[in-house]
Amino acid sequence: MEREKIIAIVNDFLVNEFEVDQDDISNDANLKTTLGLDSLDYIDMVVVIESNFGVKLGEADFKKMVSFNDFYTTIENKIAEKNA
Repeated sequence: MEREKIIAIVNDFLVNEFEVDQDDISNDANLKTTLGLDSLDYIDMVVVIESNFGVKLGEADFKKMVSFNDFYTTIENKIAEKNA
């Protein structure tokens, strides 16, 4: 899956499912600060990611993510691993 498609899907569900303002989403923006999600929201996000991309993200994955770019890259890498 192309990175641009991953970004479009992620941004779409962040705006529609998690009510994040589209203007707040940028590659360098701090993921945790911008999203302001609680632990239950992260569980919901894992479910949405799995349903959209067929990959699971764990707690360790989220701990390594700082920016939206990190988020996109992690999903992209998980997809690549799955398809390898």
